[in-house]
Amino acid sequence: MPSEKPTEKVASPQLWAKGLPLDEEIHRFTVGDDPASDLLLVPFDAVGSAAHARMLASTGLLNDTDATALVAELNTIRELAKTGAFTITAEQEDCHTAIEAQLTQKLGEAGRRIHLGRSRNDQVILALRLFYRDSLLDIGDGIAAVAQAFLNFSAAHEFVQMPGYTHLRRAMPSTFGLWGAAFAEGLLEELEALKALQARLDKCPLGSAAGFGVPLPVDRAFTADLLGFSAVQRSVVDVQNSRGRHELAILHWLNSVAYVLEKALWDITLYSTEEFGFLSLPDAFTTGSSIMPQKRNPDVVELLRGRMGELRGLAHQVEQIAVGLPSNYHRDLQLLKQPTFAALSIGLEAFSILTKVIAGLTVNTQNAQSACSDDLYAAQQAFDLVRRGLSFREAYQVVGQQIQAGEFVTERDEPVPSHIGSSQDLGLDQTQVELDGQRAWIQAKRTFWATKETALFEFGGGND
Repeated sequence: MPSEKPTEKVASPQLWAKGLPLDEEIHRFTVGDDPASDLLLVPFDAVGSAAHARMLASTGLLNDTDATALVAELNTIRELAKTGAFTITAEQEDCHTAIEAQLTQKLGEAGRRIHLGRSRNDQVILALRLFYRDSLLDIGDGIAAVAQAFLNFSAAHEFVQMPGYTHLRRAMPSTFGLWGAAFAEGLLEELEALKALQARLDKCPLGSAAGFGVPLPVDRAFTADLLGFSAVQRSVVDVQNSRGRHELAILHWLNSVAYVLEKALWDITLYSTEEFGFLSLPDAFTTGSSIMPQKRNPDVVELLRGRMGELRGLAHQVEQIAVGLPSNYHRDLQLLKQPTFAALSIGLEAFSILTKVIAGLTVNTQNAQSACSDDLYAAQQAFDLVRRGLSFREAYQVVGQQIQAGEFVTERDEPVPSHIGSSQDLGLDQTQVELDGQRAWIQAKRTFWATKETALFEFGGGND
């Protein structure tokens, strides 16, 4: 048999290269999708690198002239990335190498000085953390918009009756106001959880290097302040150990949001069937059948429901990669990027689409009210007997016997629940106040970080 042709070997322009040959096939495998996925990180890596350059200058590890040039060129790279004009080649592997290559090409020796005092390990964690905290604000805005859509729906249909269900069987009288308010409240809880999630990310990892610090007088607190972090992530080992942990926290939170929403999506699918006929989607939101002319299908709702399940799958993928690794950095962690980025993208798109769906729903009042059969008022009738002096257990048995004998007659004008959170007192005004507060918090964070970023690039040398 003829011998196999050896795999071609290529030169190594990577940050870690030592002039040794590199197997091309192995290189492609280890790089994976990073040249494409890292395009999302370029503006954030540029921001982190600018803060690092300023810190090096403030501690005397870099002269002001080089630092000023680096910060200016990093700002250019940041703007190029925002317009999609910055590229990463397969040979460069990632955004870190591509950025340093451009700095070196434009600035020469100054570009070669940017990596002093850091590793790609803490560099990528910083870029990811900046990306996550920014993306989560966008996600928070999306969730708030969905919550507002549910709140508006609830207010518009506050007292429109519908059956309430348990076990998918008619249970007690309800309203569309009660139904919509439930999801607005659930999403408010998730927005509150977002604050805790952001707090987990609000510590600067830069300066930990490969997980053991550096023998240089780096000022980690200075860098943290430049980037708008409230603190330094103290333990340099925990910086590395937190990779995977934070991705899981993000995806578990997104899954909790999905858990709230998939119930609404299931309900909309059910209530919009011909058998129920409580809700209708606009024709523009439905699709048809290639064989059945009468069909108008709720594909958008079903796909949204599927997306919620997809978020669970991505969380499971991250968990399987991250869980069970020993301390410090391992290349497995590179594989966390794609599912985490995908989950954030799915969430952002799905929440935008769902906002339109909720705003477009039509309530078919007559169908919903007609479905409120007498048996829904059985518990209410038992409570009326209690007001007349019977114990609840005796009243329960009396009404139950009436139903079994076909003798149950209800008076629908009997008192209905009026406590806070019931159909007669949804507390929508307070919900609106709380939702406005969550939106204000998101905007305040966005403004604070934008102000920090603007100030970061206003650098002309000196220890300012």
